[in-house]
Amino acid sequence: MLVFICFRRESFGPPPPRQVTFLRKLQVTLRQETSVFSSAADKMNIPLLLQHPHQRVLKGLLRTPFPRYHCIFRPSARLGAGSPRARPSDSPGLHCAQRMLPSGCLRRPLCVHATLKEHTEGLSDKEQRFVDKLYTGLIQGQRACLAEAITLIESTHRRKKVLAQALLQKVLVYHREQERLNKGKPRAFRVGLSGPPGAGKSTFIEYFGKMLTERGHKLSVLAVDPSSCASGGSLLGDKTRMTELSRDMNAYIRPSPTRGTLGGVTRTTNEAILLCEGGGYDIILIETVGVGQSEFAVADMVDMFVLLLPPAGGDELQGIKRGIIEMADLVAITKSDGDLVVPARRIQAEYVSALKLLRRRSGVWKPKVVRISARSGEGIAEMWDRMREFWDLMLASGELTARRQRQQKVWMWNLIRESVLEHFRAHPTVREQIPLLERKVLSGALPPGLAADLLLKAFQARTNEMYPIH
Repeated sequence: MLVFICFRRESFGPPPPRQVTFLRKLQVTLRQETSVFSSAADKMNIPLLLQHPHQRVLKGLLRTPFPRYHCIFRPSARLGAGSPRARPSDSPGLHCAQRMLPSGCLRRPLCVHATLKEHTEGLSDKEQRFVDKLYTGLIQGQRACLAEAITLIESTHRRKKVLAQALLQKVLVYHREQERLNKGKPRAFRVGLSGPPGAGKSTFIEYFGKMLTERGHKLSVLAVDPSSCASGGSLLGDKTRMTELSRDMNAYIRPSPTRGTLGGVTRTTNEAILLCEGGGYDIILIETVGVGQSEFAVADMVDMFVLLLPPAGGDELQGIKRGIIEMADLVAITKSDGDLVVPARRIQAEYVSALKLLRRRSGVWKPKVVRISARSGEGIAEMWDRMREFWDLMLASGELTARRQRQQKVWMWNLIRESVLEHFRAHPTVREQIPLLERKVLSGALPPGLAADLLLKAFQARTNEMYPIH
């Protein structure tokens, strides 16, 4: 772990009171955390440390009796050979020192405390108590706290976004600690379920979920419902199709609206997955809205992407079209019962043939096609066996960890794109010109592409004035 101590000084006179206060608090913290730092903390001469740059600071750091510590400093022409070295900062009076802490001492507490402080330092006492209450109830498995936490992260209120990030950071630290205790293995299996409207996704989850809870699993279902383009409302009716599962105490069902988000998921589905895992659920099912060929955003959020298709799901040519088919790890032909058994078998054979022509996403797993019936239960147990086989192979090969790491990167850039768009719309110059340019576009006086370029140029010009590039 690296500890950075940086001070900006305009002169080398008496040290500012705030810096003295900070180092005195650091003394107390080091003394309280562990006895290893007690002797070093007692010998810190704070006014002297603040008044002297480079040589005396670094020599003083080297003289402190930290066992098994190493100083890492960048070369500087000002210091002679054999002296502790530091790189002079580009800004006058900014001096940095790096200390390498021992492997076992204070690494986790200091890292956790420093990270949490960034997200909680602006919270009032009431807000901090609220976040702590949600976090405590969440990790204890209280469904009400989980529901309230998901509501908090779905909020678009600016202040509630700050509270949500503070809560997510605490849950993320807890999540990493649980994975460390589990020898680095993920504790939850994330499965994305997608398919066209009417494929039987909710009916399948009802039967499949009951089977999993009877086998001792804790199941969380994040059901995404489309929002109206006209009114903005959402029916959130997926839960009504899961009457038995919704009464199961080992299952939690959360319907959420898309609110205009494309790809079949919501803006906060990733955060909701993290909260459900923090609540102790070991299987997370994400049911997307009825989607088409190009809507597979859920594949970047889950460990396994399952595509559900009705028996009339097209022919072999439909199967080899690029898009959602090539992202699937498992294809399930639903409603394989009664008069639809023969069409289901035909579609299964055609998709098995089609998948042979597509590039595989994994080096250890070959996508499979199964037939299932949520009415009779036929094929669902075998489907779970295939899913467990996928989990074991991906975990043993290390591909599961690599996939989750890539998904974190995709998640980060999705949030950046969303934040940039919000910042663009809220920009004063852009906000003033939007109504005028919209009227010109509506009247046909200005093409949409040119209007967009004008807004972007106005945004860029104003940003360059505020933050000039030297």
